[in-house]
Amino acid sequence: MNALAKETSPYLLQHAHNPVDWFPWGNVALEKAKIENKPIIVSIGYSACHWCHVMERESFENEQIAAVMNENFICIKVDREERPDVDAVYMDSVQAMGVRGGWPLNVFLLPNGKPFYGGTYFPAQQWINLCYGVRDAFDNELNELESSAEGFVAELNRKESEKYNLGTNLKKITKEDLIGAFERIVYQFDTEKGGMDRAPKFPMPSIWIFMLRFWHITGNQSAQRQVLLTLDKMALGGIYDQIGGGFARYSTDSDWLLPHFEKMLYDNGQLLTLYAEALHSIKSDSHHRAQTYENVIRQTIAWLQEEMISPEGGFYSAMDADSEGEEGKFYVWKKSEIDSILGDDSALFCEIYDVSESGNFKE
Repeated sequence: MNALAKETSPYLLQHAHNPVDWFPWGNVALEKAKIENKPIIVSIGYSACHWCHVMERESFENEQIAAVMNENFICIKVDREERPDVDAVYMDSVQAMGVRGGWPLNVFLLPNGKPFYGGTYFPAQQWINLCYGVRDAFDNELNELESSAEGFVAELNRKESEKYNLGTNLKKITKEDLIGAFERIVYQFDTEKGGMDRAPKFPMPSIWIFMLRFWHITGNQSAQRQVLLTLDKMALGGIYDQIGGGFARYSTDSDWLLPHFEKMLYDNGQLLTLYAEALHSIKSDSHHRAQTYENVIRQTIAWLQEEMISPEGGFYSAMDADSEGEEGKFYVWKKSEIDSILGDDSALFCEIYDVSESGNFKE
């Protein structure tokens, strides 16, 4: 076992038997990097993260890859739910590099802790090639890496007011400010399927809460149409658990059909707020839509009470995408299973939910 064996985080303990010589975040690992003059790998994830599990199986449990990592780097594992402060710093640094963030988040640092390169999931061969390439750059192009790292650190140290052009004096936000924010977002809308015009599709509740309130303040009809379209499509799509309640982390396609099966507490908390505000807004205008939103709210609350409250009284933070080593094992239904359960009602159900013998989910 490595140094993670003494930790309490479920995510760190998942990696305690890896052949990688992992350290938890802290002075021991950071000082070791300085003393041995080795670059650092900081790998950040969480216990319910599917692609974190995949990268562990492909790379971190591989003896040859682990040997390369151990010889050339000081390797640190971080649970983003235990150390959101560390995760936030390195997520910002990767985004400053022009890389879209996500988990697992793998960031390379100089021995002084300053980041110079990073990314998310890497397949095994790509990861080992990257490790060799980074070590070669550290040995032969250190000045360039140090220059890059200084630039990223300078970006991280900028004040929030500078990053988002808020000025030095706090001022009252005007309707014109809200219109400006709306106009910067509107071109990214998927006006046919809801959400933003990209795949995978994330619920992004903070955007739609803004749109909902923007509509109330300004009466903007395009904001109204987009937020209600998005809520309708999510409520009727596969990203929403039609049987058990609750929303998956995201949809892997652009139709909200095929979910990435993990369910996050903070996503569902925000989505409950969003649907509740939307329900309050349209209750007198659309009985059918209001009934749909109310069902989503009640069913999601029931799921939280049934599945997400621990015996100690707190809430679990997430439900894993994988069950018994398979993605979505307990969510995917075969047509034969539905036929055996519903009997004569199966044909109507399968027509409504587009169930076929060939299926629509492949790992």
